Amino acid sequence: MTKFLSAERAIRAAAPFDLLETVRRALVEEYGALSVDLLMADYSLTLLQPVTELPHTAEPVPVHASAAGRAFASQDAHTRTVRGEGSVDLFLPVTVRGDRLGILAVRVPEKRCTPQEVDELTDLAEILGHEIVVADRDTDVYLQARRASRLTLAAEMQWQLLPGRSYTRTEYAIGAQLEPAYAIHGDNFDWAATGDTLTLTVTNGMGEGIEASLLTNLAVNALRNARRAGIGIADQAALADQALYAQHRGERYVSTLLLSFDLATGRVRAVDAGSPQLWRRRGRTVEQIPFEAQLPLGMFEETDYVEQEFDVLPGDRLLFVSDGVYSALSSTGEAYGERRLARAVQAASLLPASAVPRAILQELAGHMNADAEDDALVVCLDWFGRESRSV
Repeated sequence: MTKFLSAERAIRAAAPFDLLETVRRALVEEYGALSVDLLMADYSLTLLQPVTELPHTAEPVPVHASAAGRAFASQDAHTRTVRGEGSVDLFLPVTVRGDRLGILAVRVPEKRCTPQEVDELTDLAEILGHEIVVADRDTDVYLQARRASRLTLAAEMQWQLLPGRSYTRTEYAIGAQLEPAYAIHGDNFDWAATGDTLTLTVTNGMGEGIEASLLTNLAVNALRNARRAGIGIADQAALADQALYAQHRGERYVSTLLLSFDLATGRVRAVDAGSPQLWRRRGRTVEQIPFEAQLPLGMFEETDYVEQEFDVLPGDRLLFVSDGVYSALSSTGEAYGERRLARAVQAASLLPASAVPRAILQELAGHMNADAEDDALVVCLDWFGRESRSV
């Protein structure tokens, strides 16, 4: 344990841009590591990008059909014996509260690969993840490493606006993904949790490129400003509506779905202000949850919004999708539609919430016209519920 504490102190004291080199030194000294590499998940979640000196020249590792990718997908440590060298490769998830950042790849002598040391190295990879999240405030090293290609400016703005791509706690697990990952413009998701509630929003700003991104940025920040004032989701929608209308006078608007979950009861309050849809998988049944449609944010001055309610049960899976999913056209002009979406949800039933959006979007890619440019957003929420506590 002394060596674990020594390595932990070194990681926590490292300069933001020097985390990887600090981890290397600590693991070589304390655990006899032969090599240490950090692989960051790219924006599309299809590649693991090595963190190297700029410009990044190391070959990326595919998430599918690789040992590192298996560890990333399963979120469990994966080991691989190096033939003829007497060493073992460890692939350790770098994850923060369910948000999958990448993989720490460590090669150690086989005699050092004990269960205790694997557990300690797994914990150090998680600590590294927390330090990377903090370091991103002060350095671009890890954000740059995630890029398999250049982001558009609109996509840069959108990714910086997001809370993460997955989040896990006792009552629920969330996973989300946007496509095209390197050229997204108007779609967005956001969430915020307290001890008793989860607020989740899905937004779709009209237009393309920078204009759509600027519009969505205004909407998301207006919703956050209202939420942080401690008011309900109907008033959050109303205040964001006013902010958008004041700026654009009804010429531009944002479709939004807002939900507030009571973690103790599973009661959900919802405001449907536009095109994002909510689907539920309960048991073997997949169905859309219908709401009374209300006006998108910013379309008219001083719109009043009304909350609707429904319940979620332990075992429910909720899917939030933008119109870029269910309205996506094939090369022959055929819409993806509800039937295909329901089949895709069923096909992903055994996957964790963090992996579901990527799986559905990959299935969608096989249907879509290759020249389609509309955003596609999928958010998956698995509801576990809260166990009743005896007083």
